Amino acid sequence: MIVEEILKIDIKLDWKKGTKITFPEKGNHEPGVIPADLIFVVDEKPHAIFKWDRNDLVVNQKICLLEALTGITLSLTTLDGRNLTIPVIDTVKPGQEVVIPNEGMPISKEPSKNGRLKIKFEIIFPSRLNAEQKSDLKRALGAADK
Repeated sequence: MIVEEILKIDIKLDWKKGTKITFPEKGNHEPGVIPADLIFVVDEKPHAIFKWDRNDLVVNQKICLLEALTGITLSLTTLDGRNLTIPVIDTVKPGQEVVIPNEGMPISKEPSKNGRLKIKFEIIFPSRLNAEQKSDLKRALGAADK
């Protein structure tokens, strides 16, 4: 006789890859044999924008050289649908990251706290500059013409 049973798993935001959910004795049933446990293992599906690093969320953000030098305002939609506006007013150096506290994943042992949101910058340099652009840059950045 085949018996069907629906098992419910309430997914928690702070569950990490490898977390095991066990339903004792819910495996295959055979006469005279104690049913095995049914075990589900959590896996992560990659997100198009965010990467998960412990309790932190990481975003790789490409910006052009002009934005790196003069500033930029970023708009990000969080995993819970909120829109964040992040002004970056300082000069951004290659490899630099901006850290926003309490905008990461929930911390399981401290439910009122979240990890951080880390924005890692990749600066896209122009592939070429003409002579006038080079001269303008030298003048703007204080280099003397040779």
